[in-house]
Amino acid sequence: MKKLFLLSIALFSLNVLAHNDKKDIDILQAPILLAPGYGPLTFEAPKAGTYRQPIYGEATDGKVINSAGTSQKLYDLMGDKVVLLSFIYATCNDVNGCPLSTAVFHKIKRRLSKAGLKDDLRLITLSFDPKHDTPEVMADYAKSLETQQTDWRFLTTESQKELRPILEGYNQTIQQEYDDEGQSSGTFSHTLRVYLIDKNKKIRKIYSVGFLHPDILINDVKTLTLE
Repeated sequence: MKKLFLLSIALFSLNVLAHNDKKDIDILQAPILLAPGYGPLTFEAPKAGTYRQPIYGEATDGKVINSAGTSQKLYDLMGDKVVLLSFIYATCNDVNGCPLSTAVFHKIKRRLSKAGLKDDLRLITLSFDPKHDTPEVMADYAKSLETQQTDWRFLTTESQKELRPILEGYNQTIQQEYDDEGQSSGTFSHTLRVYLIDKNKKIRKIYSVGFLHPDILINDVKTLTLE
Protein backbone atom coordinates (compact mmCIF):
# COMPACT_ATOMS: atom_id res chain seq x y z
CA MET A 1 0.00 0.00 0.00
CA LYS A 2 2.73 2.40 0.96
CA LYS A 3 4.56 1.91 -2.34
CA LEU A 4 1.34 2.36 -4.30
CA PHE A 5 0.54 5.52 -2.40
CA LEU A 6 3.98 7.02 -2.90
CA LEU A 7 3.83 6.19 -6.61
CA SER A 8 0.55 8.03 -6.98
CA ILE A 9 1.74 11.29 -5.44
CA ALA A 10 5.44 11.45 -6.27
CA LEU A 11 6.37 14.20 -8.65
CA PHE A 12 8.17 11.88 -11.01
CA SER A 13 4.88 10.06 -11.58
CA LEU A 14 3.92 12.93 -13.86
CA ASN A 15 6.71 11.93 -16.22
CA VAL A 16 5.63 8.30 -16.04
CA LEU A 17 2.14 9.28 -17.11
CA ALA A 18 3.42 11.58 -19.85
CA HIS A 19 6.01 9.22 -21.35
CA ASN A 20 4.52 5.72 -21.15
CA ASP A 21 5.57 3.37 -23.93
CA LYS A 22 3.14 2.37 -26.67
CA LYS A 23 1.99 -0.76 -24.87
CA ASP A 24 1.02 1.19 -21.77
CA ILE A 25 -0.65 3.88 -23.87
CA ASP A 26 -2.71 1.20 -25.60
CA ILE A 27 -3.83 -0.04 -22.19
CA LEU A 28 -4.74 3.43 -21.03
CA GLN A 29 -6.35 4.13 -24.43
CA ALA A 30 -6.22 7.87 -23.79
CA PRO A 31 -3.78 10.21 -22.05
CA ILE A 32 -4.71 11.23 -18.52
CA LEU A 33 -5.39 14.93 -18.18
CA LEU A 34 -3.74 15.88 -14.90
CA ALA A 35 -5.43 18.33 -12.56
CA PRO A 36 -3.96 21.86 -12.29
CA GLY A 37 -2.71 21.15 -8.76
CA TYR A 38 0.11 18.97 -10.10
CA GLY A 39 1.74 21.77 -12.08
CA PRO A 40 2.41 25.50 -11.95
CA LEU A 41 -0.58 27.80 -11.68
CA THR A 42 -1.50 29.09 -15.15
CA PHE A 43 -2.86 32.41 -13.88
CA GLU A 44 -1.91 34.85 -11.14
CA ALA A 45 -3.73 34.09 -7.90
CA PRO A 46 -5.28 37.08 -6.09
CA LYS A 47 -2.89 38.56 -3.55
CA ALA A 48 -3.56 37.49 0.02
CA GLY A 49 -5.57 40.06 1.96
CA THR A 50 -7.02 41.79 -1.10
CA TYR A 51 -10.29 39.84 -0.95
CA ARG A 52 -12.66 38.35 1.60
CA GLN A 53 -13.82 34.75 1.88
CA PRO A 54 -17.60 34.31 2.27
CA ILE A 55 -19.04 32.02 4.95
CA TYR A 56 -20.59 28.83 3.56
CA GLY A 57 -21.79 27.38 6.84
CA GLU A 58 -20.72 25.74 10.07
CA ALA A 59 -18.05 23.04 10.11
CA THR A 60 -19.44 19.71 11.29
CA ASP A 61 -18.17 17.95 14.41
CA GLY A 62 -17.92 14.19 14.83
CA LYS A 63 -16.17 11.35 16.62
CA VAL A 64 -12.87 10.41 14.96
CA ILE A 65 -9.77 8.34 15.74
CA ASN A 66 -6.27 9.69 15.19
CA SER A 67 -3.32 7.74 13.81
CA ALA A 68 -2.23 6.83 17.35
CA GLY A 69 -5.57 5.10 17.94
CA THR A 70 -6.97 7.75 20.28
CA SER A 71 -10.62 8.79 20.00
CA GLN A 72 -11.37 12.49 19.85
CA LYS A 73 -13.82 15.02 18.47
CA LEU A 74 -13.17 16.67 15.12
CA TYR A 75 -13.84 19.99 16.85
CA ASP A 76 -10.83 19.30 19.10
CA LEU A 77 -8.71 20.05 16.02
CA MET A 78 -10.49 23.28 15.13
CA GLY A 79 -10.65 26.74 16.65
CA ASP A 80 -7.00 27.45 17.34
CA LYS A 81 -5.81 27.38 13.71
CA VAL A 82 -7.11 27.67 10.19
CA VAL A 83 -7.88 24.16 8.90
CA LEU A 84 -7.77 22.51 5.49
CA LEU A 85 -9.85 19.33 5.62
CA SER A 86 -9.72 16.60 2.98
CA PHE A 87 -11.63 13.30 2.73
CA ILE A 88 -9.73 10.40 1.15
CA TYR A 89 -9.29 6.65 1.17
CA ALA A 90 -5.84 5.13 1.21
CA THR A 91 -6.18 2.72 -1.72
CA CYS A 92 -7.61 5.29 -4.15
CA ASN A 93 -5.84 4.99 -7.52
CA ASP A 94 -7.53 7.89 -9.33
CA VAL A 95 -4.64 10.30 -9.91
CA ASN A 96 -7.07 13.25 -9.91
CA GLY A 97 -8.86 12.01 -6.81
CA CYS A 98 -7.48 11.35 -3.35
CA PRO A 99 -3.81 11.36 -4.47
CA LEU A 100 -4.34 14.89 -5.80
CA SER A 101 -5.51 16.28 -2.45
CA THR A 102 -2.62 14.55 -0.70
CA ALA A 103 -0.12 15.84 -3.25
CA VAL A 104 -1.42 19.41 -2.86
CA PHE A 105 -1.27 19.13 0.95
CA HIS A 106 2.28 17.81 0.64
CA LYS A 107 3.30 20.81 -1.47
CA ILE A 108 1.69 23.14 1.08
CA LYS A 109 3.50 21.35 3.90
CA ARG A 110 6.85 22.03 2.25
CA ARG A 111 6.05 25.74 1.91
CA LEU A 112 4.58 26.46 5.34
CA SER A 113 7.66 28.04 6.88
CA LYS A 114 8.45 30.17 3.83
CA ALA A 115 4.81 31.29 3.69
CA GLY A 116 4.87 32.18 7.40
CA LEU A 117 2.00 29.79 8.13
CA LYS A 118 3.67 27.04 10.14
CA ASP A 119 1.88 28.09 13.35
CA ASP A 120 -1.39 29.12 11.68
CA LEU A 121 -2.48 26.14 9.59
CA ARG A 122 -3.53 22.58 10.38
CA LEU A 123 -3.96 20.00 7.63
CA ILE A 124 -6.49 17.23 8.26
CA THR A 125 -6.84 14.11 6.14
CA LEU A 126 -9.87 12.03 7.13
CA SER A 127 -10.54 8.60 5.63
CA PHE A 128 -14.00 7.58 4.49
CA ASP A 129 -13.02 3.88 4.41
CA PRO A 130 -12.77 2.94 8.11
CA LYS A 131 -12.92 -0.79 7.37
CA HIS A 132 -9.56 -0.67 5.58
CA ASP A 133 -8.06 2.59 6.82
CA THR A 134 -7.32 1.69 10.42
CA PRO A 135 -5.26 4.00 12.66
CA GLU A 136 -2.22 1.89 11.74
CA VAL A 137 -2.82 2.43 8.02
CA MET A 138 -3.24 6.15 8.57
CA ALA A 139 -0.03 6.20 10.61
CA ASP A 140 1.79 4.63 7.65
CA TYR A 141 0.29 7.35 5.47
CA ALA A 142 1.77 9.98 7.75
CA LYS A 143 5.21 8.33 7.85
CA SER A 144 5.42 8.10 4.07
CA LEU A 145 4.87 11.86 3.85
CA GLU A 146 7.43 12.78 6.52
CA THR A 147 4.95 14.84 8.52
CA GLN A 148 6.70 14.70 11.90
CA GLN A 149 7.51 18.42 11.94
CA THR A 150 4.18 19.49 10.46
CA ASP A 151 0.71 19.86 11.96
CA TRP A 152 -0.86 17.39 9.58
CA ARG A 153 -3.36 15.01 11.19
CA PHE A 154 -4.47 11.69 9.71
CA LEU A 155 -7.82 10.48 10.98
CA THR A 156 -10.29 7.65 10.55
CA THR A 157 -13.47 6.58 12.31
CA GLU A 158 -14.58 3.52 14.20
CA SER A 159 -17.21 2.60 11.62
CA GLN A 160 -19.40 3.88 8.84
CA LYS A 161 -21.99 4.65 11.52
CA GLU A 162 -19.63 7.20 13.10
CA LEU A 163 -18.55 8.48 9.70
CA ARG A 164 -21.97 8.99 8.10
CA PRO A 165 -23.07 12.15 9.98
CA ILE A 166 -19.69 13.76 9.30
CA LEU A 167 -19.97 13.15 5.56
CA GLU A 168 -23.56 14.38 5.58
CA GLY A 169 -22.58 17.53 7.46
CA TYR A 170 -19.97 18.40 4.82
CA ASN A 171 -22.20 17.26 1.95
CA GLN A 172 -19.46 14.83 0.96
CA THR A 173 -21.06 12.00 -1.01
CA ILE A 174 -19.40 8.64 -1.55
CA GLN A 175 -20.61 5.39 -3.06
CA GLN A 176 -18.95 2.02 -2.68
CA GLU A 177 -18.49 0.21 -5.97
CA TYR A 178 -19.25 -3.49 -6.57
CA ASP A 179 -18.28 -6.03 -9.21
CA ASP A 180 -20.66 -8.03 -11.41
CA GLU A 181 -21.03 -10.64 -8.65
CA GLY A 182 -22.10 -8.08 -6.10
CA GLN A 183 -18.81 -8.16 -4.20
CA SER A 184 -17.16 -4.96 -3.03
CA SER A 185 -14.39 -3.87 -5.38
CA GLY A 186 -12.63 -1.91 -2.63
CA THR A 187 -13.09 1.32 -4.55
CA PHE A 188 -15.38 4.29 -4.05
CA SER A 189 -17.02 6.74 -6.38
CA HIS A 190 -16.81 10.23 -4.92
CA THR A 191 -16.38 13.89 -5.75
CA LEU A 192 -13.13 15.35 -4.46
CA ARG A 193 -13.72 18.32 -2.16
CA VAL A 194 -11.38 20.12 0.25
CA TYR A 195 -12.70 22.49 2.91
CA LEU A 196 -11.16 25.70 4.23
CA ILE A 197 -12.30 26.26 7.84
CA ASP A 198 -11.56 29.38 9.90
CA LYS A 199 -10.87 29.69 13.63
CA ASN A 200 -14.56 30.20 14.30
CA LYS A 201 -15.28 26.78 12.79
CA LYS A 202 -16.91 28.33 9.72
CA ILE A 203 -16.45 26.88 6.24
CA ARG A 204 -14.99 29.65 4.11
CA LYS A 205 -14.28 27.84 0.85
CA ILE A 206 -14.84 24.47 -0.81
CA TYR A 207 -12.28 23.46 -3.43
CA SER A 208 -13.01 21.17 -6.35
CA VAL A 209 -10.42 19.50 -8.59
CA GLY A 210 -10.05 22.48 -10.92
CA PHE A 211 -9.16 24.96 -8.16
CA LEU A 212 -7.24 22.69 -5.80
CA HIS A 213 -3.80 24.27 -6.20
CA PRO A 214 -1.26 25.05 -3.46
CA ASP A 215 -0.81 28.67 -4.60
CA ILE A 216 -4.53 29.34 -4.27
CA LEU A 217 -4.91 27.52 -0.96
CA ILE A 218 -1.91 29.26 0.63
CA ASN A 219 -3.20 32.71 -0.34
CA ASP A 220 -6.66 31.84 0.97
CA VAL A 221 -5.20 30.69 4.31
CA LYS A 222 -3.11 33.88 4.54
CA THR A 223 -6.23 35.95 3.85
CA LEU A 224 -8.03 34.34 6.79
CA THR A 225 -5.09 34.98 9.11
CA LEU A 226 -5.25 38.67 8.19
CA GLU A 227 -8.92 39.09 9.15
